[in-house]
Amino acid sequence: MAGYNVPSLERLIEQFERLPGIGHKSAERLAYYMLSLPETETQKFADTVVEAKKKIHFCKVCCNFTDKDICPVCADKERDRSIIIVVKEPKDVIAIERTKEFNVTYHVLHGLISPMNGISPANLHIKELLARLNNDEVKEVIMATGPTVEGDATGMYLNKLIRPLGIKVTRLGLGLPVGADLQYADEVTIARSIKNRCSYDGG
Repeated sequence: MAGYNVPSLERLIEQFERLPGIGHKSAERLAYYMLSLPETETQKFADTVVEAKKKIHFCKVCCNFTDKDICPVCADKERDRSIIIVVKEPKDVIAIERTKEFNVTYHVLHGLISPMNGISPANLHIKELLARLNNDEVKEVIMATGPTVEGDATGMYLNKLIRPLGIKVTRLGLGLPVGADLQYADEVTIARSIKNRCSYDGG
């Protein structure tokens, strides 16, 4: 006897499975939920995804996501432009902004150096960061790349590039456990880590 199979449904489940953190069971629930919605709602959902993909791009200054030429942070004239916090991904900016403690600017690398995964400095937005340092405005760069092997490797690499420019390079202090992702830390821990930042000597 032939098994029950609906190709279109299977393909929908497979697409949801491709999302990070979504297993087969969760993908099935999402697929069936989408099918239970009115067609207008599913169309709205699909249109929103397509619109976001078309309109959202990198800020030409900090490489964060934006739907304009410059993101809201870079466009904010009240920001302290003497400090740049370097992070792995856009979600890390949101995590720091939630603390409401730091009125600074950011730079998003969109990844970390990881030779094992084929990610080299050339794959990251390092060139754009260095371009921002070609003036006397920036006084300190804070490495918030995370206390992981890849985060430390990226921080040490950037430290060697930035230090000769006469700019202070620091990294997050006590508060974040080794191996932690910034996006999963609470606001108090993140704020404490930035406030307790220390000089980046590569050690």
